[in-house]
Amino acid sequence: MKRERSIDKIVYGQWVDMGGMNIRQPLPSRQLEYLDPFVLLHHGHTIIDEDKPMNQAGVGPHPHRGFSPVTFVFTGGVHHRDSRQNNSKVYAGGTQWMNAGMGIIHSERPLEPEQEIIQMWVNSPAAHKMDQPAYFPLTREETPTVTSDDGRVTVYVISGELNDVKGTIPTLTPINAWTIYLQESGKIYLPLPATHNAFIYLLDGRVRISEQTEVNGKNMVVPANDGAGITLEALKETRALLMTGEPIGEKIVAQGPFVMNSEIEIMEAYRDFRKGKMGILIEE
Repeated sequence: MKRERSIDKIVYGQWVDMGGMNIRQPLPSRQLEYLDPFVLLHHGHTIIDEDKPMNQAGVGPHPHRGFSPVTFVFTGGVHHRDSRQNNSKVYAGGTQWMNAGMGIIHSERPLEPEQEIIQMWVNSPAAHKMDQPAYFPLTREETPTVTSDDGRVTVYVISGELNDVKGTIPTLTPINAWTIYLQESGKIYLPLPATHNAFIYLLDGRVRISEQTEVNGKNMVVPANDGAGITLEALKETRALLMTGEPIGEKIVAQGPFVMNSEIEIMEAYRDFRKGKMGILIEE
């Protein structure tokens, strides 16, 4: 029998204010500054004020460079527009994966009054930080799935591979991204690549992990790199995001909307944004 990974850290998603929106942020935090190649996790669940126009809610045009901002939609929908003329609407169960590359401006507006999303920042290696930007939308219906033997767990394979089922979104480095829906008492074993860092973030519910630890929602669980995988058993109905990634092993500097390898590159990113080199996005 393969040894399962032990638990290294459990990090609670503390509230932070992001431009007037309250979101949960376990990464980065005092307990977990960086989990190579994962830079940031924001879990947001908002109800739009009925007096506020939908096209003024969410996040307006802003730039990125040097990483992939990835949005997993759990409730409602997201309208993505960017300075490369991408214009896409993705609803619950879908994903928006954008490689910001050399620089892009985008906005993300809600499509329904209630919205729940996770946004992940996935670092890009230095060799790809100045690539041309690329955008990949994926609907729930287009996402391959894996079902547990007991039929009570469904895993959506967005990128990477699980049990010979391959995700459709290409990544710059080896990344597994799976959204997991567990009914109460559902159980599943998930193999994790030996060289990858990994985490699982619980949006809600409660799970037992590898017969070791019981964890409630709003927590990020970081397994140690000492085993072949983990087993999840739902003590309550649970939704979760699990990601694994091959470490890049490069120094990073994250400042504002940019993730680069040096302070000079951050300064250059701000300069290029002000000069309009990342394009222009006018929402209509």
